[in-house]
Amino acid sequence: MTRALRVAIVGAGPAGVYAADILTKSETPVDIDLLDRMPAPYGLIRYGVAPDHPRIKGIVNALHRVMEKPEIRFLGNVDYGVDVKLDDLRRHYDAVIFSTGADKDRELDIPGADLPQSHGAAEFVYWYDGYPEAPRDWTLEAEQVAVIGAGNVALDVARVLAKQADDLLRTEIPDNVYQGLKASKVTDVHLFARRGPAQTKFTPLELRELDHQDGMELVVHPEGFELDEASEEAIRTNNQVKTIVKTLQDWALRDRKDDTPRRLHFHFLRGPAEIVGTDRVEGLRTEVMELNGDGSVRGTGEFETVPVQAVYRAVGYLSSPVADLPFDHGTGTVPNDGGRVLDLDGEHMQGVYTTGWIKRGPVGLIGHTKGDALETINNLLADLDSFTPAEQPERDSVLRLLDERAVEYTTWDGWNLLDAHEKSLGEALGRERVKVVPREDMVRISRPES
Repeated sequence: MTRALRVAIVGAGPAGVYAADILTKSETPVDIDLLDRMPAPYGLIRYGVAPDHPRIKGIVNALHRVMEKPEIRFLGNVDYGVDVKLDDLRRHYDAVIFSTGADKDRELDIPGADLPQSHGAAEFVYWYDGYPEAPRDWTLEAEQVAVIGAGNVALDVARVLAKQADDLLRTEIPDNVYQGLKASKVTDVHLFARRGPAQTKFTPLELRELDHQDGMELVVHPEGFELDEASEEAIRTNNQVKTIVKTLQDWALRDRKDDTPRRLHFHFLRGPAEIVGTDRVEGLRTEVMELNGDGSVRGTGEFETVPVQAVYRAVGYLSSPVADLPFDHGTGTVPNDGGRVLDLDGEHMQGVYTTGWIKRGPVGLIGHTKGDALETINNLLADLDSFTPAEQPERDSVLRLLDERAVEYTTWDGWNLLDAHEKSLGEALGRERVKVVPREDMVRISRPES
């Protein structure tokens, strides 16, 4: 191929950006379009991570540097499956990579999960992160709240619920989110983990950050704070587990204060059994679990009920099916072999690849997507000789297609306009930035010529 390799990456979150970065560093000349359904880039970083996440700014800066590369073009507000289909992309690109991530909550199959005030964590995260398609209002009338889960998403949700709204003013939260959190009646947030403290999926930095929140007391309940042989081995061999367990142990030994307005409770070895209530949530019933010695747990047949008026289920994310591609509903992934998308017969769909959570499931931290992207890109480059060249590889041909279909796509220059606008909104309020939420406003600011 005498020209640059034309590649479309569907999904401009970390997985897609890392894949683009690795491609630009290869010996193969490339010309890459990053397409995203949202008018703004960054995916999970903008719409899936708590605004007070301690490392979010550094990750955004790193992604920004990649997307400024001349080989990479951002095309936002392009809804794959609606505005363009796979056949369209195959006509305009030599290869297509899907990095659409995981966008919805995994179901928790217990009685009462569908009661009013029982929420999937993703719903709440989208609200406080200003996702354009999320509701603008969120009722926080409950005084006692349960969060089910033992990962960083559960920790984020519990922290935001227990935090003082004014402490979030230094972040980019939209004003409607600030007002909603300011009106919150929450006094106690109970986080329930099915396994023990050594089996949690928290990261030490996010856990220890809790100890720096004004007006929040951390309460680690000794019931269920148990370690088995596998736990002790993990503490000896894994510094992360050692730090997490020691941090929780230190909190468990503290004297409780009487004057803090909010408390965040940790309950271990408590498996969710039923969300109790008739017309709305009234409590959470959990089964007391015990460790088996290998880190797994079994139920004891003993149950406890904690009165709560809202439940947030943070038991994992799940990807949505991708138009024109096979989908494994059990794993929530596109069937693939090292990132090569497989058709229903198990054969590689020539020129079609995947990376990130849609490839391997919603596990691991953001940094893990780099190694994931490297595998996919190495396989893509190994397949170059088998590619069918695009029929219309000219860089502007896809823009003509979008114009013909009246798609109001946004660009990297448009994102920079929106970025500057959000920072100016923040400056007027003495904050770093304020996120613009309505989709139509994002597009309008990003496309001033229209």
